[in-house]
Amino acid sequence: MARTTGSHSDITGPRVRAAALTLFAQYGFAAVSMRQIAREVGVQAGALYNYTPDKQSLLFDLMNAHMSELLETRADLPPTDTPLDALEAFTRFHIRFHSERPEEVFIAYMELRNLSAENFEKVERLRRTYENQLEDILRAGIANESFKVADPKLTTMAVIAMLTGVNTWFRQGGRLSLEEVEQIYWDMVRQAVGA
Repeated sequence: MARTTGSHSDITGPRVRAAALTLFAQYGFAAVSMRQIAREVGVQAGALYNYTPDKQSLLFDLMNAHMSELLETRADLPPTDTPLDALEAFTRFHIRFHSERPEEVFIAYMELRNLSAENFEKVERLRRTYENQLEDILRAGIANESFKVADPKLTTMAVIAMLTGVNTWFRQGGRLSLEEVEQIYWDMVRQAVGA
């Protein structure tokens, strides 16, 4: 099928991904058709295949982009001096980064089951890289005796789950500002590691 008049790959490609992101977050991957995405973008359904091979590739691209951006943004943070400083930086970064991307976070956690085995493995590898960064911080804190943690891997998963949970309830303009939420969560994380 021909491309819709006024459609350009540098404009339409990002619009396809944005529409898929919103629709997947709202209705779930399985319930969204390529036809719905096309309608949202304003192109014919067949034209979507100029931008993505299939719906599975689109889901993977969204998740992969989210995890890659997460790792790249974290890598740009300034270095810290102590495990405690590193843990605070990780805590605040995680809350801030994810609060700006609620749809990406929802899809990254809720739609993993819909990835093909090969795509799942790629996304899972990126997730493990991020989790290992926190686990390394915890192990460093245990080594210098600033943290009291019985199981660093379990604590890593618990902390990430707690921090990611902010996205389910936090709203700008609510009772607490994001900065206040960060501080309260930092206090809870610090207590959780016995610091």
